[in-house]
Amino acid sequence: MGYTYIKKSDRIKAIVRTGVLYAVLIFWALLTIIPLLWVFINSFKESNDILLSSLSLPKAWTFQNYIKMSTYPDMNLIRAFKNSMIICGGVVLGVLVCAGFAAFALGRFDNKFNKYINALLSGCMLVPAFSTLIPNFVLISASPLRGTQWAVILPLIASNMSFSTLLLTGYVRSLPRDLDEAAIVDGASVMQVFIHIVVPLSKPMMATVGTMTFIWTYNELLLSLVYLPTRNLQPVSVILSLVSNMYGTDYGAMMAAICLTILPVLLLYMVAQNQVVKGLTAGSVKG
Repeated sequence: MGYTYIKKSDRIKAIVRTGVLYAVLIFWALLTIIPLLWVFINSFKESNDILLSSLSLPKAWTFQNYIKMSTYPDMNLIRAFKNSMIICGGVVLGVLVCAGFAAFALGRFDNKFNKYINALLSGCMLVPAFSTLIPNFVLISASPLRGTQWAVILPLIASNMSFSTLLLTGYVRSLPRDLDEAAIVDGASVMQVFIHIVVPLSKPMMATVGTMTFIWTYNELLLSLVYLPTRNLQPVSVILSLVSNMYGTDYGAMMAAICLTILPVLLLYMVAQNQVVKGLTAGSVKG
């Protein structure tokens, strides 16, 4: 009887722990989803209806706010999305290539400088991004890069390198080295080991780094405002800020602009979420 009582009590504790965990997760999910639903629903309302009752469903669902976004002067969303994809694609590609090579060197070749390099990378993550704005501005202003998208891409690659390199280094270290040794015995070069062994095995973590870098770059506003003075080069984040500044009283248009802006990020995360979770957890269970 005592044994049965202990087993039942353990089961009850497990059920309670699971229930509390699910309650916290559901509460957190609602905190995330409800604001998105609120913005989405209000994007189909007129501004007056939003002011009168922002929590109710629209009396008449209308796409007028989305049509407005295509008629505002200097608000070419298609062009802005294209610019965002160019900037995000350049930053993601640059980070994955540079951080991949750095992680391969730090994770696969042991030397006395590795711990100092890791400490330096960790220290770089503590430097506020705004503290580098003036040095970057001076350097870019003195170069032909200002007024081009490279003026945004290169600083963003540099600012994402520390975090990405540390993530990839930890993952590369967890990969078995027997594959490297077998490939080298078969005549493979160091570059071939990296391309044909390390990169394919690191796809989950690279997907994680790429997704996070894309989201951070997509949301970046300050550098685009400083270095991209013309509308033809500005990304979606700048266009969204213009909507809120120039048409701040048109709440319906603002809601529509927000929905259009966050759509690519939501689609990317829905497609890549399995790889992101796998990349964040795989390094801790490999050994």
